[in-house]
Amino acid sequence: MEKASGRQLTKNDVLGRILYSSSEIQNRISELGIQITKDYKGKNLLLVSVLRGGVIFLADLAKQIDLPVSIDFMGISTYGIEEGATGVVRITKDLEETIEGVDVLIIEDIIDTGLTLSYLIRNLKSRYPNSLEVCTLLDRDIRRISDIKIKYIGFNIGEKYMVGYGLDYKQKFRNLESIYELNINTVKKDIESLKINSSSKQ
Repeated sequence: MEKASGRQLTKNDVLGRILYSSSEIQNRISELGIQITKDYKGKNLLLVSVLRGGVIFLADLAKQIDLPVSIDFMGISTYGIEEGATGVVRITKDLEETIEGVDVLIIEDIIDTGLTLSYLIRNLKSRYPNSLEVCTLLDRDIRRISDIKIKYIGFNIGEKYMVGYGLDYKQKFRNLESIYELNINTVKKDIESLKINSSSKQ
């Protein structure tokens, strides 16, 4: 549950039931942090978050990794992705530092079709990192189009539309501590655009 359950934010009619509570999320992040700490001991680890959704997950995950990590960010825009199409991917913010010889871990809030992530992996591999892996809080592999390997997964999810903890609805509600199901009755008019946006982001 949200720490302040009486907050007006949690009473919005856009929100349905809680799918993953704050405590469930934090417990899983702690487990991921322990595993990442073990796997990257003695390595030069860089966490790369894809803006904007992954930032909240990265912030909490970094605190659970008992290693001296570096952090950087990338911004990506994708245009024209439809069912079975690749679309056009553009980097809107690049990394600040070189990653040659560095162990890079891409941090995502949710991975869907994997199209944008596939492009990002190819792009970063061309920069000669020592290693390149992916960590996502949510994995919706039933929609996967690209063949990608995800080393760390928080939760496997289905078709439900979600909001909170980095996930947005019309760029709002990312600051919820729990992950909610969107109230489909309230947002019914936006369902088609939600489908398009969900495909576009990944």
